[in-house]
Amino acid sequence: MNIIQVDFDPLVSAQPQGEISGRSMGQLLIESGKLIAEDAERIMEVQRREGLRFGEAAKKLGLLTEDDIQRALARQFEYAYLRPGEGGFAPELIAAYQPFTPQVEALRAVRTQLLLRWFNTDSKRRSITVVSPRRKEGRTYVAANLAVVFSQLGERTLLIDADMRHPRQHTIMGVQNRVGLSTILSGRADKTAIQRLPIFHDLSILTAGPVPPNPQELLERVAFQRLMHELMEHYDVIIMDTPAGELTADAQTISTVTRGAFLVTRKNSTKVKAARQLAGQLSDCGAEAVGAIINDF
Repeated sequence: MNIIQVDFDPLVSAQPQGEISGRSMGQLLIESGKLIAEDAERIMEVQRREGLRFGEAAKKLGLLTEDDIQRALARQFEYAYLRPGEGGFAPELIAAYQPFTPQVEALRAVRTQLLLRWFNTDSKRRSITVVSPRRKEGRTYVAANLAVVFSQLGERTLLIDADMRHPRQHTIMGVQNRVGLSTILSGRADKTAIQRLPIFHDLSILTAGPVPPNPQELLERVAFQRLMHELMEHYDVIIMDTPAGELTADAQTISTVTRGAFLVTRKNSTKVKAARQLAGQLSDCGAEAVGAIINDF
């Protein structure tokens, strides 16, 4: 899936943040078993002689690949970066597995604009609803990867799967779904259902929980508003995944609490009329349309 268009102003890419490790790239590569001390010395000799960077000299000697170098840089900058299959996440979590691709750069650009236009503008704006008119338009994919890139920035991030009809976030994140939002709202669990994902800097997930027979009614309960207000006291960014807008009113109900919505559409699939209708419905319930993107599958 490619993110090909964003309806924000010209976008600015965000660079990985965090305290830079005091260890050199050579030390990190030796610790990870990619180099031995003698190889590091050979690299530094070529580096000094030819005025190259450490990574360039290592590649010239055939001792390291570009992937090896990128992973060492990620460790230096304390930037979560996983090998394929590592961590048990789904491959579509590209912000974790392919952080240097154009798709993830587009997600970082979206993150920057959301920070400028929403999260950093008001202390009460800690949550946003990710919506789309129909299923299979990339809403869950975008929500999951946005949560990862926000956590990589150092924001205390919570991903909530509020799609209690066709939940998928637990599959993407490789976590259990025995308890979650549905069990909290029905009074059978509490906030301990939130699961921390320690492999990332500061990312947690509240799964949807078992599919209930009455998701709309659960979201209409005062317990949902109370839960969100409590969570907004503890997290900087809360990303809400929702059911398709044309099938249920769940997204509108959730947006009345988050007050902000981000619209996801699919190229050559989503009807303009359907997108406009959903945007209008969100506006009618008091939610602000913060932005929109078009996915290219």
